[in-house]
Amino acid sequence: MVVDDSREVLFSVASSLRKLDESYEVITAENGKKCLELLEEETPDAILLDIMMPGMSGWVVYDKIRSNPKWERIPILFLTARTDKLAEEAGKFLGEDYIEKPFDPIDLKKRIEKAIEKKRKTGVRQY
Repeated sequence: MVVDDSREVLFSVASSLRKLDESYEVITAENGKKCLELLEEETPDAILLDIMMPGMSGWVVYDKIRSNPKWERIPILFLTARTDKLAEEAGKFLGEDYIEKPFDPIDLKKRIEKAIEKKRKTGVRQY
């Protein structure tokens, strides 16, 4: 699942991942509210979450996901334009990864797969 308020980013991530691996099913959400609604119906293997979104920031969405036992084990990778050290450190501490935009599609795919594999191996989320 990709959560970002930019339609261009949603399209870019989804098309890049599908182009690299046709088996990828990419669900997109244009805001935090839509993400939480979709999670009621779908359980993605991982979530790429933007931090700076209107209405509900990525940090708030992260807290809501982690507070729900059904979703707490889904790996979250922050995908953001924020390049400040504080956001990066918080993102790396809270999430499985912190990826700055613009992203390299091949690197993005590898990092997603690493987070999913880590979840599969451990069976639990690593804090």
